[in-house]
Amino acid sequence: MKRRHFIGASATALATGAVAAPAIAQTQPEVKWRLTSSFPRSLDTIFGTAQTFARMVAEATDGRFQIQTFPAGELVPGLQALDAVSTGSVECAQTATYFYTGKDPALAFGTGVPFGFNSRQQHSWWFFGGGAEIINGVLARYNVTSMPMGNSGCQMGGFFRKELTSVDDLKGLKFRIGGIGGQVLAKLGVVPQQIAPGDVYPALERGSIDAAEFVGPYDDEKLGLVKVAKYYYYPGWWEGGAMLHLVMNNAQWDALPKHYQAIVRNAAEAANNWMLAKYDSVNPPALRRLVQQGVELRAFPQAIMEAGYKAAFELYGEIAATNPAFKQALDSVNAIRAEQLVWWQIAEYAFDSFNIRSRGKS
Repeated sequence: MKRRHFIGASATALATGAVAAPAIAQTQPEVKWRLTSSFPRSLDTIFGTAQTFARMVAEATDGRFQIQTFPAGELVPGLQALDAVSTGSVECAQTATYFYTGKDPALAFGTGVPFGFNSRQQHSWWFFGGGAEIINGVLARYNVTSMPMGNSGCQMGGFFRKELTSVDDLKGLKFRIGGIGGQVLAKLGVVPQQIAPGDVYPALERGSIDAAEFVGPYDDEKLGLVKVAKYYYYPGWWEGGAMLHLVMNNAQWDALPKHYQAIVRNAAEAANNWMLAKYDSVNPPALRRLVQQGVELRAFPQAIMEAGYKAAFELYGEIAATNPAFKQALDSVNAIRAEQLVWWQIAEYAFDSFNIRSRGKS
């Protein structure tokens, strides 16, 4: 009797397994996407973030959801990544929304605006301050949606051929800078140039531009800017914490099973943290190397900082007067920024300032 019961139970289990296997397979469809980046392969932290994201998605789906990553220029030029996703030429992209302020200036807030948030504040605004709804509301016009996938932290002000001593030194300066920061600097006499990352070095070398900002010491060293410009300024007040995004075609995103969408969200968030942690690790030694190579580190003169601050908020007021999406984003950012800065002064700033003053005492 026991033997017959065992055989019967085994047969039932096998039959159940035979039925369940196809059902499981159906919930794990094979999906192949292409991701085009706005950044070259040589920038291994930024482009590496896209690769890290793709690897995490593949691992979480046992290889059934594959995302092939392409650096800028292999499929489309870096500054056309959003358009490629919008038209469905590729399924997704790694890019910075402030590259597309020509479509709508409100998209600047997705990456970060001059004298705006630091990296943590930007992240908080996206998830808890209405940032996601505002930016994706604009992007919906172009048939795409987005989520954070990387942050550089506070950036450097860039390499300059000549030393800056006053606001007058900015007049006529041809400066490679992306996003709305260029419009702010234009109010101070700068001639902003939006140039894709891979083209920055040759433009500075040829003298077609006088200065260039990109990210921070690690990437700036890779671009070789120290070879063609001597003065290295800080801070990059136009990018206190530049957020990058995974931008996806709406139809492709909607076609994913819900659990694949959840995997994408979690992989993008993990890649976001990976990028910021990597920059915090590699920037300090890169800065030391640049100084050893002869770069002259300079803080922006206080007069330039104050003029930039005044020009930024003048520009914001002008744009907000005619652009409802920009005004919505600006009002949201200003309200949260006022709260965040008080808290930051009490907590993070006080703690960090003490540690900086105490450096070398232990």
